[in-house]
Amino acid sequence: MPTYKSKLPNHFDLPRRINRLGELSYNLWWTWNPTAQRLFNRIDNNLWERVRHNPILFLRQVERPALNAAALNPIYLEMYDHVFAEFDVYMQRTDTWFASQYPKSKDQIAYFSMEFGLHETLPIYSGGLGVLSGDHLKESSDIGLPLVGIGLLYTEGYFSQRITEDGWQEAINNPLDFQGLPLLLVRKEDGAELTIQVDFPDGPVQARIWEVRIGRTPLYLLDTSMDSNPPMVRQ
Repeated sequence: MPTYKSKLPNHFDLPRRINRLGELSYNLWWTWNPTAQRLFNRIDNNLWERVRHNPILFLRQVERPALNAAALNPIYLEMYDHVFAEFDVYMQRTDTWFASQYPKSKDQIAYFSMEFGLHETLPIYSGGLGVLSGDHLKESSDIGLPLVGIGLLYTEGYFSQRITEDGWQEAINNPLDFQGLPLLLVRKEDGAELTIQVDFPDGPVQARIWEVRIGRTPLYLLDTSMDSNPPMVRQ
């Protein structure tokens, strides 16, 4: 049976002593662990606010002297080591609630939702349904539930609004920059993109697959913005 995987990108230039910040930026575990969030804003709080709490954009834009200062700061390093010790225990633990309640279970749960509200830096949700779905994934990670989320990756986030000169309300769409989001492209063993095909009345639709890591729970999002699809399908 073929194997599929997503791989962390290597596009951060970080001091070796704190280089796991790149790994943390691609796992949304940090979103519900305040101490983990402080690993970023303690380096440069003004930049953290400017990038709207997006750790990937933060690590791309932060100045090297600020990183070097953090890597030499004993107080910061103590917090850094504490957070990653906690993260490693969390990711590797086997004594979860689910394991204790259902030790013989081999089942896996597929959780489908049209939107997942995980954090404002990933604007693929609009309200309560998305927030509820996002919380379900986070809690599944906490209790060790063998759950996999499946949804859609929308190419545009929240829209902006303005009033035209003649008084009409106008919506301005904001295309998402996937490179600045915690998205990992799923690939086949040979490195090629993993895609699926769904047959529609007007013809087949191709979709690539992205992974979002929510603690120990994976979320797979389908993306139809591919050259092989017609323009309407890509949108």
